[in-house]
Amino acid sequence: MAGLIKREDIDEVRQRTDIKEVVDGYVTLKSAGLGSFKGLCPFHDERSPSFTVRPQVGRYHCFGCGEDGDAISFIQKMDHSSFHEAVEKLAARIGYELRYEDGGTGPSREEVGKRQRLLDAHKIADEFFRAQLLTPGAAEARNFLDGRGFDRAAAEHFAVGYAPQGWDSLLKHLRGQGFTDAELRLTGMFSEGNRGIYDRFRGRLIWPIRDIAGDTIGFGARKLFEDDQGPKYLNTPETTLYKKSQVLYGIDLAKRNIAKDRQLVVVEGYTDVMACHLAGVTTAVATCGTAFGTEHIKIARRLLSDDGTGGEVVFTFDGDAAGQKAALRAFEEDQRFVAQTYVAVEPTGADPCDLRQLKGDAAVRELIQSRKPLFEFAIRASLRKHNLDTVEGRVAALREAAPVVAQIRDSAIRPAYTRELAGWLGMPIEDVSRYVGAAAKRAAAGGTPTGSPAGAVEQTTPPAAMGAAPSFHRPDPRDPVAGMERQALEVVLQEPAVLGGGAWERFEASHFSTPAYAAVHAAIRATGIAQAADPVSWVEQVRQEVPEPLRPLVSELAVTPLPASTPEAMQKYCRDILARLFELQITRIKADKMGQLQRLDAAAFPEEVQRLHRELMELEIQRRALRQDS
Repeated sequence: MAGLIKREDIDEVRQRTDIKEVVDGYVTLKSAGLGSFKGLCPFHDERSPSFTVRPQVGRYHCFGCGEDGDAISFIQKMDHSSFHEAVEKLAARIGYELRYEDGGTGPSREEVGKRQRLLDAHKIADEFFRAQLLTPGAAEARNFLDGRGFDRAAAEHFAVGYAPQGWDSLLKHLRGQGFTDAELRLTGMFSEGNRGIYDRFRGRLIWPIRDIAGDTIGFGARKLFEDDQGPKYLNTPETTLYKKSQVLYGIDLAKRNIAKDRQLVVVEGYTDVMACHLAGVTTAVATCGTAFGTEHIKIARRLLSDDGTGGEVVFTFDGDAAGQKAALRAFEEDQRFVAQTYVAVEPTGADPCDLRQLKGDAAVRELIQSRKPLFEFAIRASLRKHNLDTVEGRVAALREAAPVVAQIRDSAIRPAYTRELAGWLGMPIEDVSRYVGAAAKRAAAGGTPTGSPAGAVEQTTPPAAMGAAPSFHRPDPRDPVAGMERQALEVVLQEPAVLGGGAWERFEASHFSTPAYAAVHAAIRATGIAQAADPVSWVEQVRQEVPEPLRPLVSELAVTPLPASTPEAMQKYCRDILARLFELQITRIKADKMGQLQRLDAAAFPEEVQRLHRELMELEIQRRALRQDS
């Protein structure tokens, strides 16, 4: 058995090692005063950096969780290695030759810790695959790369390789390097059969998957031949080295620029990472066969120094339904970031690799630059399901989008998106704010995330009686819109004569947003103004037209005292109320048309834009006339 490392050599390695450079391989550090650096602790999840490194004394300490030590203990904890292995790794890093007690030369391969043996096997396999890419048998692999715009220099930069079609090419190579079958079974590079182990990757293009320190810990392999019965992409299975939920392909190449540019771009595949980097987006990484999750976020936050001072994460997804679903999954994780999160979707569905082939490097950069806030993407995705040119479609869209806005925890951002949503829908900000506020309250209380806001009328159909008449909750008297609608119905039921001179047509075309009052409005229209000559018959016919639960409400509206003490005052009150109702309708119509304008491409539909502007002007003239008459 080899001897122990001499104590003076351990001290020399500790003295010569720049602890900041070591920690920089895992954590983004920022200056925290003379001789001190800070970053997010790699040993516990935190939002404000409390992990401090002082190179002068070769120590680190976390004021959050209490972890501390030197460069050797840092490597031990981060790499899950022994003290012996950590010292050897640091010695190799600075080029220092270690001496061992009793004349030993260090441990043999068989005595090296299991993790280091696995890393050694992966490093040798990586070199083997890269060498194989240059052989005649790898012509199909080279053609694949050429067909996607990757030359030899690109293949070398990303260490792309080729796994030969034989069953034991890599197996023989690693056995020849002194690895036992027992060791190789632990690497994930081999499968088990009746005759023993054989190469897992055969006849495939190979990408090495490396950890943040640059060590190869697994591989991704792409099918090249039709007779390959395996999946299109085949990755290393879970091993002690490779945990797919903790791995980001390209992180070793991107980490410096992620920290420098305060940006992380998440794409979907190996070739997308290559395309992005070659196009100048050198902050791109990809997940390896799994969704972007909590462990990935921890890596991202440490590199971005996600401490509330900036930084952004940009997700790229296809424009199809699957891509939108992936983006919304990312939205669910968004609240774990302090950094701003964005989504970049190519309208034609092209991924970065395809986009680079079709339109060049600039198009890839433009895709990332065209990013939209993930909040906006999630909201717009819910709006696209509905016809925003109809009242019913806008209301349905509001009910679905409001809970999305309500999920925004940033108290400064949520009101801004509430206003944006109102604009996209062409609806009054007050209505949208009520829905968003109610959705937030329900979410906080653990209730359902969709539906009408608290206090507003909600029409429901009992599940056990789908054919039964709907039930209506009493309108909230504190709701200003509901109050306006109630006053108008009181006037019309009690003083229908006020509907002369074209007022009936305006009333008939009005939109009532409160379900109970909308039902009464519909009943009045169904009864017709001609019946209003006989007030008693008028009210009764309206009562018969509404659903049974609303008949007491019609009676209530018909007998509620109106605030006027003389006939003249009554006439003025009734005219004023109807003028307010009609002005509200004009405001809603204007908002609808403004929404249409916002959704129109002015360059593509200039005549439509002009028409909408004319109609908006006419509506404004009508609104001013109403105010003058009232």
